[in-house]
Amino acid sequence: MAKRAMDREWVWLVCTENGDMNYRTNIRVKGGIIERVKEGYMKYSPKLMKHTLHKIKRK
Repeated sequence: MAKRAMDREWVWLVCTENGDMNYRTNIRVKGGIIERVKEGYMKYSPKLMKHTLHKIKRK
């Protein structure tokens, strides 16, 4: 079970319009990150009150 946890990594999702780190999620990094994840997610930005593109940021 410990191996499975090592396959995943916590990342922040950062809004591309205002730079806020609104969401934190874990992604699978074993075998490389999927292209769809690298492109980003459309998530809700509470400060802008609309859906914007959020890209991953590793700390």
